[in-house]
Order: sequence, then C-alpha cells, then structure tokens
Amino acid sequence: MNYREVTTTGEYLASLDHGADWREEIESLASEVDADAAWFTALGAIQDAEVWFYDQETTEYEPVSFDEPLEVAGCVGNVSLLDGERFAHTHAVLSRPSGEALAGHLDAATVWAGEVYMRTFEESLVREHDERTDLDLWL
Repeated sequence: MNYREVTTTGEYLASLDHGADWREEIESLASEVDADAAWFTALGAIQDAEVWFYDQETTEYEPVSFDEPLEVAGCVGNVSLLDGERFAHTHAVLSRPSGEALAGHLDAATVWAGEVYMRTFEESLVREHDERTDLDLWL
C-alpha cells in the first residue's frame, strides 16, 4: 500500500456549465483554484456519455458510448498531474429513466446540469506509469 498524509488547502462548490464537457469542467475548476491534487464528488444530469471499462487481461480501455440523457446518480474522483497537466480521474454511476444503472470510468459527457464539491490539497499528486497494471497511477 502506498499512502501519504495530505493538508487540505480549500473546499469549493461549483455548478458546471450547461453544454460543457463534464470532466473538462472539473479540470477547469482545479486550474482556477490552482490545485494539483484534489478529491471531488458530483451529481447532476448529462446529455450523452463515453464510459470506459478497463479490461485487465488485454490492459486496454473498452469505450461504451451513450447518446441519451442520463442522470449522474453519483460521481467521484481525484485530480492529479498526468504528463504535467491536470487530470480528473472520474468514475460515475449513471441512470436511465427506467432506473437501470450504468457505471465506469467517465471519459467524456455533455453537461445538462452538474454540481461539484472539491477538496484541494497542498501536496501535488503525480501519476506515473505502473508496469504491473499498464496504467498511469499515483505512486
């Protein structure tokens, strides 16, 4: 296990812009508050989505696209530096009108309405390539 103590530098609430990209809005918030490390939760609704599933055997992301309105029943993630840029590692549970749930790594989505709570940290969080998993992880 790899862990570290972090010092909180701020807590922020934000409304995401209608029509913007969900993950990019979270990355923009991190840039606005100059955070290289953060933890966030969010909820709302989106007009479409691309969700990724990581296949552990092939070590490849498999994208699944949804071109339909969906509720963001829950969204959680962290902000770190990846190749020198702020990156929001975002997972979400999305729901259809029937209540059917869809979940995974949320790569992209068009915001209908969204609200985010972000807690920022003093220490930077940097992602590096992990040979065992073939993923970029904070180590």
